[in-house]
Amino acid sequence: MRRRLIPARVGERILKVAGWSVVALIIAFIILPAVVVAISAFNDRAILAFPPQSWSLRWFRRAFTYRDFAVGFQNGLIITAFASSIALVVGAGFAFAIDRYSFRGKRTLEAMLTSPLVIPHFTIGLGFLILAAQVHATRTFALVIVCHVVLVLPFVMRSVYVSLRNLDGRLELAAASLGARPGMALWTVTLPLLIPGLFSGWLFAAILSFNEFTASLFVTAQATQTLPVAMYNYVREYADPTLAALSVIYIVVTAGLLTLANQFLGLGKVLNVEHAR
Repeated sequence: MRRRLIPARVGERILKVAGWSVVALIIAFIILPAVVVAISAFNDRAILAFPPQSWSLRWFRRAFTYRDFAVGFQNGLIITAFASSIALVVGAGFAFAIDRYSFRGKRTLEAMLTSPLVIPHFTIGLGFLILAAQVHATRTFALVIVCHVVLVLPFVMRSVYVSLRNLDGRLELAAASLGARPGMALWTVTLPLLIPGLFSGWLFAAILSFNEFTASLFVTAQATQTLPVAMYNYVREYADPTLAALSVIYIVVTAGLLTLANQFLGLGKVLNVEHAR
């Protein structure tokens, strides 16, 4: 009996080690380009080189002082604030309706609202550009905001919907049994419990909207270009490590925001990675 168990245990260990090795290789394959870019950002020379021959922070200073980047950053904040906030209100409303009510065309509506997850963003951006041309609309902030709302809406809906599914319905029933009307129960019980999901949905929408490039390239003009579009225009003219430095800033800020959100909100439960206890 022991002779049979020993080879089985050895086989399990080999499979476990092989599995972890594959995972480590995949993670290294994903992270390695970011590491190379991050190290290249500290190169003192005006060319992209790895490893750097000498070290400097000059390209980080240029990333903060280049005018087009500053304008793109300001435009991105404006577009992100409006797009994520509108998507939060609209997405939360649709998520609540889909979770709580049954009506004809429910699945069709859900499929339409989540279709940006599978439709290429350049197709959506091109579609908005053609639509704007047909109605003789210019590429203003309104057009960019509407486009971004469509793109980030599925992520808000997902976050709020998962929070609704993890919500203990007995709390709402208890409020109703104590005489609370549906509107009061929604305002005093449901919404406070949904705050982590609402904020997480808004945060994901804000990050995705601020980083959106493919669709923004079609719907932005010179006066409304976002930071990713400004970066694209910059790389067409220059080949210095400024974009590498800006990429490092992007990575650090995004990772910091997600870490703080996970620390205070528990993104595992919000995203249904782990079940609420």
